[in-house]
Amino acid sequence: MPGSQVEQYSKAQRATLSGREAEAAVLMKGAALLRHVQSHWTSPDRDQALEAALRFNQRLWTFFQVSLMDEDNPLPPQVKDGVLRLSAFVDRRIFEILAYPAAGKLDILIAINTNIAAGLKASAA
Repeated sequence: MPGSQVEQYSKAQRATLSGREAEAAVLMKGAALLRHVQSHWTSPDRDQALEAALRFNQRLWTFFQVSLMDEDNPLPPQVKDGVLRLSAFVDRRIFEILAYPAAGKLDILIAINTNIAAGLKASAA
């Protein structure tokens, strides 16, 4: 029963979030997944958790890339270009970490997600 209550709350919360708030929440989830892997780096299931966290973040940033390429996206071209460049950096870092894992390499991805989420939350307020 408690699990279903949590699911119901989660669904209700998602239904009431604005677009920017939802994007911020997903970015924070991505950062939390990366932070969890980083803090449990010596765990025996680290490789699976790392891959899952990186894939989640990769899908997230791919979504942003697709959204930015949409002709109806209202962001100014300068902002779009900046976020696209940032997403290209995120992609490169994800592939680098997949090839050569190191806990410290996650710091920049965590910081990017957290800072973008903070900006989205501030602009949604």
